[in-house]
Amino acid sequence: MSTTAQPALNRGGLRRVLATLCLTEITSWGVLYYAFPVLGPEIARSTGWSLPWITAGFSAGQLTAALVGIPVGRWLDRHGPRGVMTAGSALRVPAVVLIALAPSLGWFLAAWVVAGVAMGATLYPPAFAALTRWYGPQRVKALTVLTLAAGLASTVFAPLTAALVSHVDWRQTYLVLAVILAVITIPGHLFGLRGPWPAAEGEESGSGLGDPARIARSRAFLVLTAALALTAFGAFAAVVNLVPLLIEQGVSSGTAAIALGLGGAGQVLGRLGFSTLARRTGVRSRTLLVLLLSAATTAVLGLVTSVVALIGAAIVAGMARGVFTLVQATAITDRWGAAHYGRLTGLLSAPLTITMAFAPWAGAALAGALGGYSELFLVLGGITAIAAVLSLASTPPTSRSTS
Repeated sequence: MSTTAQPALNRGGLRRVLATLCLTEITSWGVLYYAFPVLGPEIARSTGWSLPWITAGFSAGQLTAALVGIPVGRWLDRHGPRGVMTAGSALRVPAVVLIALAPSLGWFLAAWVVAGVAMGATLYPPAFAALTRWYGPQRVKALTVLTLAAGLASTVFAPLTAALVSHVDWRQTYLVLAVILAVITIPGHLFGLRGPWPAAEGEESGSGLGDPARIARSRAFLVLTAALALTAFGAFAAVVNLVPLLIEQGVSSGTAAIALGLGGAGQVLGRLGFSTLARRTGVRSRTLLVLLLSAATTAVLGLVTSVVALIGAAIVAGMARGVFTLVQATAITDRWGAAHYGRLTGLLSAPLTITMAFAPWAGAALAGALGGYSELFLVLGGITAIAAVLSLASTPPTSRSTS
């Protein structure tokens, strides 16, 4: 049965969708992701549960989100984001309440699995799918705005969470955050994502009008997935272990925290330049360039020792991570178009999310085995360089722009 094309949203509708997703993604990442590093040590102190097991609960949520993202992607392609993102938002509230009220470690772990189901329906991949389909040829600009806004999640919610836990305990803090989630994200997705879900245009789909299962089995897709997953592992392990690296090099903990924050500012700078990069490069060269930049900056952090050089390298590494987020967001449409974006992005995102979930533990374990964090960053740079080489084979011959 043929699909009748739905009319596109008008400018007001597009602005409403983008503003909604900016606000809800800041809140979602802030509560479900960036609050945890602040609260984890306090949870361990007050409950007596080991921090590694507490972190395992958080990682279980990430793994669950990766698996849930695959069926969510299929739903998005057919029905759009409003229903699934609203349902995910509604589920997140009791999930966070369950985390807050957990009387035992087993309860805590199970609650994070429930939260992971909600995360799979509400974080970046569904939001990227929404903007990709609704904005069409203007999607790069919309995706850039979204990732710039979502980059503020840690800036807003890390200090907010720290302020809350300084006045009440971690359980009450999570209950307050659950209220914030309920007030902002449920009505936001229910009312802010209204509008017809347009069919993917033929000229936008390119080779993407083919069978998505066949695309997912193709060499280009498998290589793309491997390259981006390796890069995500290297980038996230580097972020989590940056402060220990700097302290190992003799930098004070306060200065190390500032360097980490400046790396976040670098992400914003990198994303601001992505539109220009996208106009001036083809998909193959753009992907290679960004992955090589990520590899080089990660390795440099393992080589330099002066405070100024370390902070400068941290900023440039942040820029590379910022651009990498948008490379990931546009990877499917740049190669296969928008027709099956939700399903293919769900399949692509799952391995990336899994590697990111394991990265904190694996990075620390590698540092111990290698004898230090400088050696770890050299290895992470090498892993990312391998990913960059693999990316050369990640573009199908029928892609619109392969240069």
